Amino acid sequence: MGVERSEEWRVSLGGVGYTNIGDSLSESASRWPDQTAVAEPIVSWSGLCRGYDIRTFRELNRDTDQLVAAMQTMGLSPGTRVALLVPPGTEFITFTFALLKAGAVVVLIDPGMGRRNMLRCLTEAQPEGFVTIPMGQAVRWWFRDRFPKSRLLITVGGRGTWGGVTAHQLRSMTVSPRQIVDTARFPQAAIIFTTGSTGPAKGVLYTHENFIHQVTALRAFYDIRPGGVDVPCFPLFALFNLAMGVTTVFPRMNAARPAQVRPSRIVRAIRDWNADQAFASPAVWNVVGRFCEKHHVTIPSLMRVLSAGAPVPLHVLRRMRRALSASAAMHTPYGATEALPIASISDREVLEETQFRSAEGHGTCVGSRFPSISWGIIRIRDDAIANLAEAEFLGHGEIGELIVQGPVVTREYATRIEANRLAKILDGDRVWHRMGDVGYLDGRDRFWFCGRKNHRVQTEHGPMFTIPCEAIANGHPRVFRSALVPLGAPSRQIPALVVECWPEHRVRSRSDAIDLRREIHARLQQYLITQSISAEHILFHRSLPVDIRHNAKIFREKLAVWATKRLRWPDRIQP
Repeated sequence: MGVERSEEWRVSLGGVGYTNIGDSLSESASRWPDQTAVAEPIVSWSGLCRGYDIRTFRELNRDTDQLVAAMQTMGLSPGTRVALLVPPGTEFITFTFALLKAGAVVVLIDPGMGRRNMLRCLTEAQPEGFVTIPMGQAVRWWFRDRFPKSRLLITVGGRGTWGGVTAHQLRSMTVSPRQIVDTARFPQAAIIFTTGSTGPAKGVLYTHENFIHQVTALRAFYDIRPGGVDVPCFPLFALFNLAMGVTTVFPRMNAARPAQVRPSRIVRAIRDWNADQAFASPAVWNVVGRFCEKHHVTIPSLMRVLSAGAPVPLHVLRRMRRALSASAAMHTPYGATEALPIASISDREVLEETQFRSAEGHGTCVGSRFPSISWGIIRIRDDAIANLAEAEFLGHGEIGELIVQGPVVTREYATRIEANRLAKILDGDRVWHRMGDVGYLDGRDRFWFCGRKNHRVQTEHGPMFTIPCEAIANGHPRVFRSALVPLGAPSRQIPALVVECWPEHRVRSRSDAIDLRREIHARLQQYLITQSISAEHILFHRSLPVDIRHNAKIFREKLAVWATKRLRWPDRIQP
């Protein structure tokens, strides 16, 4: 029965030849054994880069098979939840694929969310094992009462066992060949936590099928071919590379602080390997683009630049466009932790067409949907929608809530499961996901993003949406970005606009603040959707709080509290 299901699954996935996403590494190793799979910078004690630690697909596959067999000897069984807390690099890739091959459920948490939030997520996930560095084991031991189920303990990069074994010991074991896991019986692959930018972080349950469809969708849509070289500035994207026969080159950077990256290191990694692809958040490309512009640097080898996590500002697209060759393209895939990829748009489509509508307050076009995705706009509701028959679909041009369905769309949350009621809509055997984004579909079936549903300002005259209103303010040459936030109680909220200026154009005095406020207000008065924002409710903030994962999503909830307090002292300029 399981074999029959696996064969049907292979056909539905385009004949990829595997049903466990971990086995995609084995397939890559059989096809391209001597190709470099992963390259990681070797850094000396003085901080200098001394070259790269290189692993071929064959070497990486053999290493993961050894780790799988050793962990199975220790009692690792399919379905076991294992927290993987290892910095981005070769060991992160190796243990991720080893755990996936073993049928474990890998718990992945972005360390950038902070220790307190990270600890809370781990507590909710209740892992039965930890694979982590010595510092992670120390934290796990200190809070051991929170993890009573944890038995499998593996320390990476250290000599101490912390009650378990080290990665070195696993690699030294004499073991039998690894046991093959039937994913028909154990379909769960990972629990990946959301950023928590619009509420507490939730653990999204991924299946092997979800991952495989992500790989096939990305490969086909962007024409990603084996033999390419990618520099991923977001570690999870590196996992897709190995399934596609693409070399992963890790740059020197703190993945938890992407906006603070040294752009020269990103450029060096690309040039060292003649990389034809790179993935990063808009915050990273903002830094890299400004560096390239200032030092007249070009990156001719890059053919495909990907950026996700938030809409890419126009100034980032323009700068990167100048740094790339004429035949290269920058793409912005759209989606969420619960559903990715959903849609995509290229830099040329934005710069040559959609930017003009965006600047006039019509939202941000995120492009056309992937072929396997179904989507629709429904009337905005804050309560649960049990089944699709209860949803009211809207026509083209009407702003509503986006819902999506397809093989890359996850079906449930594994933690904070009460969120399933508000985020999922049943449709027979299918499940639609409520993206939490508002916007509309145009006549070409492209989605225009107008902001998060929870961020809309509900005034007595109707809702105001963040992205369209902020785009108008952002058109002022001194404004880097802005945030529309509510003041007061729901249904009778008053809109306020918090502005962050470019570093070289920050407000320097009270009179300067008054003049700039007057100029921004005059600009807002030119458009119907922003005329209700009064001059006294335009505030200046030195640096808007943003999410740690992408350094792009603005924490408007925090700004709403800040703005309410600030308006008690309107003469103050900086926070």
